[in-house]
Formats: sequence, C-alpha cells, structure tokens
Amino acid sequence: MEYKDYYKILGVDRKASDDDIRKVYRKLAKQYHPDYNPNDKQAEERFKEINEAYEVLSDSKKRSHYDRLGSDYSQWQRRGAPGNFNWDQYGGGFPGGARVNMDDLNDAFGFSDFFNSIFGMGGRPARPQAQGYQQEFEVTLEEAYKGTTRRIQTEGREKIVRIPAGVRTGSKVRVAGAGPNGLDLYLIVHVREDQRFERQGNDLHTSATVDIFTAILGGEAEVETMEGKVKLNIPAGTQPEQVFRLAGRGMTHLKDHKQKGDLFVKVKALVPKYLSPKQRELLDEASRIKF
Repeated sequence: MEYKDYYKILGVDRKASDDDIRKVYRKLAKQYHPDYNPNDKQAEERFKEINEAYEVLSDSKKRSHYDRLGSDYSQWQRRGAPGNFNWDQYGGGFPGGARVNMDDLNDAFGFSDFFNSIFGMGGRPARPQAQGYQQEFEVTLEEAYKGTTRRIQTEGREKIVRIPAGVRTGSKVRVAGAGPNGLDLYLIVHVREDQRFERQGNDLHTSATVDIFTAILGGEAEVETMEGKVKLNIPAGTQPEQVFRLAGRGMTHLKDHKQKGDLFVKVKALVPKYLSPKQRELLDEASRIKF
C-alpha cells in the first residue's frame, strides 16, 4: 500500500499550527472545489486528497496517530525496506474507530484505502459525536442567504439534503441515519467569503462609490444587495466614509426566515483627477465663498 504524505498534499510543514493548516486547506479547497471545476476529474481527485489530508491533520488524535505511523514508516524505509511494512498495527486500534462496510458513503466522501487502513474505518468516521458523525462542506453566501440543497450517497441511494436559509460557518445540518452503523450524519457548514459583502451576524456590510459632486450636492448611488442592485439616496453634504443603513437587506435569520438583518453601506467619495476649465473655474469661485 502506498504511503500518503498528508503534509505534502497540503503543502505545510510537519510543525504547522492548526490555524496554518486551516488557512491552507480553505484556500486549496476553494481552488479545487467541483463547483469551480465542473467535469474536471483531476481537480475532483485533488479535492478529495485535500479533504482527506485535512480530516487527519485537523484532528489532534488522528494527527498524532498518523505522525507515529510516519515516523515508523520512515525508519522502515531507511533500513532498506526489508519485507513488507506492517500496516495492521495501525488499523482498527484508533480511538473511536470501528471497521464498517460503507462503500457508498466512502465513495461520496472519497477517502482512500490508506486512510481506511490506518484508521480502521470503511467510510467517513469524521469526528464522532455521541449521536453521529460530522462532514464539512461549503456554501456560497448567496446559498446561505436563500437556502440550498446538497446530494449525498447513502445506503446505495442518493439523498437530497436541504440546507436552510440563514446558515453560517459552524452551523450543523443533521441527516438522520446517514452515518456509519445507521448513526446520524452532521454536515458542518463553512460559508465562503464574498467579495461584495462582509457578514457580521445577520447584518451585511458593503461600500458604494460616488463622485465628489454627488457627495456635495446629493443624488443617488447604486448599491449591490443579495436581491440585486438598488438605488441609495445620497443627501447633500454626505461625508466620506459615512455609513447608511438599509433595513431588512441583510442575511436571512436562521430561526425565522421572515426576518432579515440590515445592510450597512459605507459611502466613498471619488475625487476626480482631471477637471474641465469650467469645472475648475466654478470650484475656484466656490472656494472663495466663506461658509
């Protein structure tokens, strides 16, 4: 059986901190996620490798077990690799592990024979809880706002899981009986960052740019919301970095989908680099008038 170097797969040092591993994983998972690489088998396999590596290195018990294996495997190689490496001593004895036959679940999460061998599991045993197992997955901010679905394979059948609107990173979605031995599977949500908005609880923060004349005289600014673009009234004398609140334009509340947070818009005033002679004349005249 081929040894998998999970540190090399993620591109991190063996002494990397949990935070470093998490940051690298999120970057790679986004890069190779099937949603960004449709019908790309190589990206799909890379995505599975990355998830498997993170499953081990993000769990202190699994990482310790894996590090012990890596040390022994390296010594075995340095001795000239006589005979076959004894993989059996690392399988089946991992804390919380139990051999189960869950080929469909394993296909869905893509764990290798190497993983199954050293942790003694035939499917995703990720982070066992008292009532079930956990599996991380990603949604976009828009999916978190509107709600979405995910397809998983369990017991030879495809199961569609509804992800409710309002979920945030760390939210858990329970799928009854979809884990090993009929236990529940908990899907742990990670909401991807969105270039347009910063999320704070159920509120969203964004910015809008207006020219200096609109800031001085008043007018309108076009603002992106989760439901499309809207016009924001800019009163005369608006100051740079001034913030306006659009009530009910934020994220959907998880426990009450009729409620939404607010959208806060920071106005940025754009100073023109070039002025026409007439504009310069009028501004020069205005500058000499005392307030």
